[in-house]
Amino acid sequence: MEWLNAREVKNIKNQIKAQWGDSPDFKDYFFLKRRDDRVAMVSRSIEELNVEHINTAGLYILRMVSKEPKLTIEGSQLVGPKATKNMVELTEEELQQWIRGFDIQKEGFAKGFQIIKHKNDYVGCAKHINGTLHNMVPKERRIRSLQ
Repeated sequence: MEWLNAREVKNIKNQIKAQWGDSPDFKDYFFLKRRDDRVAMVSRSIEELNVEHINTAGLYILRMVSKEPKLTIEGSQLVGPKATKNMVELTEEELQQWIRGFDIQKEGFAKGFQIIKHKNDYVGCAKHINGTLHNMVPKERRIRSLQ
């Protein structure tokens, strides 16, 4: 774990704005870089704690993939309400497929990472390539069956 400096945080915010049109303020948070270019945010109140023996901290919100931010489900929930572009609205049927881990065929969207949305819920991020939203929901977070 390493703390990101102000320049690195500004770069991440700028990349979020470039991809999705806007970014939350994040002024009340510090950012940590974990292994595999994973970025987490943690409350500034952590300064009051003795963090000498902490192995991990914060909310994992994104991972840098080929110098592009790929949002986690929680990251999409933070950025989504502010986003003005690169969002895909799923139908109820598509959402049921999505949460089970299936890719979704959707035309008419820009290449790159898209925030996935259903009504007022932000359910993750997908890479849109050649008309397909590639599902990136981790296997352990997928719903196996719908009753």
